[in-house]
Amino acid sequence: MDFEKRHSINLMGTTIDLMVDHPNSNALLLAAVQRLFQLEARFSANDPSSELMAVNQAAGLKAVRVHPELFHLIQIGKKESIASGRKLNIAIGPLVNLWRIGFADYRKPSQQEIDDRLTLVDPDEIHLDEIESTVYLSKPGMSIDLGALAKGYAADQIIAYFKEQGVARASINLGGNLRFYGHRPNHAESTQWRIGIQDPDQRRGYNKAIVDLSNQSVVTSGDYVRVFEQDGHLYHHILDSTNGKPFQADVRSVTVVSESSLDGEIWTTRLFPLSKEAIINQAEKIDHIEVLVVDQQGQVTYTSGLVGKVELIC
Repeated sequence: MDFEKRHSINLMGTTIDLMVDHPNSNALLLAAVQRLFQLEARFSANDPSSELMAVNQAAGLKAVRVHPELFHLIQIGKKESIASGRKLNIAIGPLVNLWRIGFADYRKPSQQEIDDRLTLVDPDEIHLDEIESTVYLSKPGMSIDLGALAKGYAADQIIAYFKEQGVARASINLGGNLRFYGHRPNHAESTQWRIGIQDPDQRRGYNKAIVDLSNQSVVTSGDYVRVFEQDGHLYHHILDSTNGKPFQADVRSVTVVSESSLDGEIWTTRLFPLSKEAIINQAEKIDHIEVLVVDQQGQVTYTSGLVGKVELIC
């Protein structure tokens, strides 16, 4: 008997699609949605009442005791921000708030405005006390943005919950972040899911490639989702915290395949600013990820672990 149920909700700045196959599907979906609202209230950099915003609002004033889950994600984010040479930087909040790309009030800021914000994006100025579970931003005006981590963390949490409940299959799609488990829908004999990789030059739903995967996460970052055009120049939302502007990237999109969606979020952010060759070369050295790249000319390149699993759409 088919117990598959689906639910969609607008949250975390995107449309989240949930699917679960279980005799108690409705209750599981309700619990998952409640958990997503909890995570949004904890991690959001856009909700003034969120737990993260309590930290940001206290920048330069005091340390704030936070929930262990928020402390853990900030701790991961700071470690990655320092290790990645600022390609991933959770202290990037002042620049995100300056450009506002993806929001109705987006704009191109002046160079002086950018320069002012660049003094506030040093992740070393995020001070963590593991014993007290406190976070202190040492300069007024600093702010943490967990956009490069929170959706991946949420996807992992939801799928882990579904697995604990003994579901036959489940998936969660957070707009470019997909995590799935179990056998493929309508194919009980197969655990291979066919995942579409968006063509950056086409409207949503038109794929550049199809990837066959099993019980994994697929995370894509690209320069075509949250954008605006001014004076003939296209500006995307992936900002470089060393110069305060959108990365001038060699690629249109980077897709990371991994077991953990959080890993996928981290590595798409770290790899996107690199050249196509550097992305593939670096990914080949990392055991727990595979990567597919669409470059500026529309060419698709991928790591050796995806050979035989990718179907190109001409």
